[in-house]
Amino acid sequence: MNFLLVGARGSGKSTVGPLLAARLGWPFLDLDEEIVKEAGSTIHDIFANEGEEGFRQRERAACQKLRKIKRHVVALGGGVLTDPDNRNLLKRIGKVIWLRAPAAVLWSRINKDPHSVHNRPNLTAEGGLGELESILAEREPQYQASAHHIIDTMSISPTETAEAIEIWYQANDAQSH
Repeated sequence: MNFLLVGARGSGKSTVGPLLAARLGWPFLDLDEEIVKEAGSTIHDIFANEGEEGFRQRERAACQKLRKIKRHVVALGGGVLTDPDNRNLLKRIGKVIWLRAPAAVLWSRINKDPHSVHNRPNLTAEGGLGELESILAEREPQYQASAHHIIDTMSISPTETAEAIEIWYQANDAQSH
């Protein structure tokens, strides 16, 4: 069993993931970082050179590799669940945890993170808050349908988020025994 963190850019996956992994004593894996290592270029460059479909193919291949791991915390890319095959696979190999926040909160976090601003491509022509709002409208039903659990990250810290996931897991693990 793994914990698979999903949510839009800025939801806290890459911040919460290592905190949760440390609490559990499990390894942490960032799927986007694995794609970057494999490709030898940034996500921004992959999108520029191969388009979104090229990136999504790399993402599907990276998801398939997750079948081999157990007891990991994995931060998934914001668009990973747009692929029905990924949704089906990920729900089978771990507990999908949706880190949810409103677009305005996400936009504020993204603007405070120079890594995100410079290394991530715009996914729509408009960019900015409008982009986040339209992406959320498209992806939230996929997050909702895939999530085993939802954490609203708008008003809690990354540490509190990791703690809430651990408490949820312990409560559900106890019920299954």
